[in-house]
Amino acid sequence: MSKAPLFSHVKTYQSIELFAGAGGLALGLEKAGIEHLFLNEINKYAAATLLKNRPSWNVSNCDIKDVDFAVYRGKVDLLTGGFPCQAFSYAGKKRGFEDTRGTLFFEFARALKECEPKVFLAENVRGLLSHDSGNTVKTMLKVLDELGYHVFEPQILKAIYYKVPQKRERLFIVGVRKEYKKIARFTYPEPFEKIYMLKDVLKKGELYKTDVPKSPGQKYPQRKKDILDLVPPGGYWRDLPVDIQKEYMQKSYYLGGGKTGIARRISWDEPCLTLTCSPAQKQTERCHPEETRPFEIREYARIQTFPDEWEFEGSLSEQYKQIGNAVPVNLAFAMGKSLISLLESLENVS
Repeated sequence: MSKAPLFSHVKTYQSIELFAGAGGLALGLEKAGIEHLFLNEINKYAAATLLKNRPSWNVSNCDIKDVDFAVYRGKVDLLTGGFPCQAFSYAGKKRGFEDTRGTLFFEFARALKECEPKVFLAENVRGLLSHDSGNTVKTMLKVLDELGYHVFEPQILKAIYYKVPQKRERLFIVGVRKEYKKIARFTYPEPFEKIYMLKDVLKKGELYKTDVPKSPGQKYPQRKKDILDLVPPGGYWRDLPVDIQKEYMQKSYYLGGGKTGIARRISWDEPCLTLTCSPAQKQTERCHPEETRPFEIREYARIQTFPDEWEFEGSLSEQYKQIGNAVPVNLAFAMGKSLISLLESLENVS
């Protein structure tokens, strides 16, 4: 598989990626022209996925707590990672870096402290912004400041504006070492003018040269299939007869809220709802437009804009989990171009 970036640059920038998962972020950054020096991923199946597709990548399948990042000091331009968010045990005690000990953000911060890259990119779910009334993010930003980084305004990017036919949102936090602050030039990627629909990734078109290939996939139990057969494309539980609504929803029927993900069949002519780690869960069905079944593995991967040649390791449920957790490749590519522009601006330092 070709590793040539889509854009050529005078300099190749070196990155370290933490919590790399199945490689959505890493692949997008590679396509933008960033070279990966080291990747860490604790899940053995996700790590196997990375090595299956990129045997030349330096992938470590171990607990991040056991990694010494000091060996990369002076060698790495960029540190990236989507650390899982946990509550901080001592938030509000004003101990900064120490407040986050025991969390995976602490390990991300430790990596920053030890290898001192010029730039970092952290990504997470949009809910991080409001977690603990905003105190979690405040603690993180305080730590990053203490470690010597100027942090640009965190921003939520909607994947549908970056050639991803999916209503997925991710929070991005970008920072640069303070000594570069005066010359650093950074802007988040501009939204693309066209919004793509489900048909644009599952059928031959601008984004893919062929229809999506057949692949394994989960199935619905028979009664669930019988009920979802009644839901039209773009519809959900409210499109069912009332007696079946009550049967299917059970106690949820009497609770408030729209619950628009329940018994949901996606239409060809809309972006998909955000993919989850399991395509058949009752609260988050993502039913195929025409066939009454969950999306198959290759369909899931295309909705996340992975190339068809990118293979996933592990059981069917493991593969769904890897794809569902990934940063969409096209979104990562857009961020990668912005990061390269930022890194190039730092070359002007005297």
